[in-house]
Amino acid sequence: MSGSPYDTARISLLEFDAGVRARPVMYFRYGQGDPRLPTAVLSAVAGHVLHPAAAVAPAHSLSALVEITGDLAFAVTLDEPHTWEGQEGPSAGYFGSLLGPEWFLPAAAAALTTRTVVQMWCGGRGFRQVLTGLRPAAPPRERAAPAAGSGTRWEFALDAGYFGPGAALAGQQGLLDPCGPDCAGPAGPGRVAFRDTRG
Repeated sequence: MSGSPYDTARISLLEFDAGVRARPVMYFRYGQGDPRLPTAVLSAVAGHVLHPAAAVAPAHSLSALVEITGDLAFAVTLDEPHTWEGQEGPSAGYFGSLLGPEWFLPAAAAALTTRTVVQMWCGGRGFRQVLTGLRPAAPPRERAAPAAGSGTRWEFALDAGYFGPGAALAGQQGLLDPCGPDCAGPAGPGRVAFRDTRG
């Protein structure tokens, strides 16, 4: 058998965000340069709302509004439950950000951005953080929030240099079903609504 021997010297360990950028197909089904990738990123984030980690909420229980705000920009606002009583605030996630492994697909989407803004609120307390990719530009800052309710908002500005010339999110008719063809979960009150504000 010909070829080079396989050994540990050939293994490279990538951090989460670098791994996503090197192999987006593992998270979003399409590789870099595929025109379907931007829309697949949006659809994966929307689908994660309906199928969150068990520690966040049961499947099909959360609702969200997904707004397409530009050719490579979108925002997701969801009714995620938070409980910060007796704590300083949300737990730190990847690289000290407000995006933790319980939301690995939104975190993977952030790895493909030039800028991500994360906002969280609960019981009158709110936090906001700006990320460059998935890396915090600064620590989370506390800010005013509604007295009632709990939720999260992610704003993604996808990296045009990564996606390539002419890359754009599809309109609402071109979006994938956020529930996915293989979903066998029970129906629930959760839903995802889409709004394309590009006109």
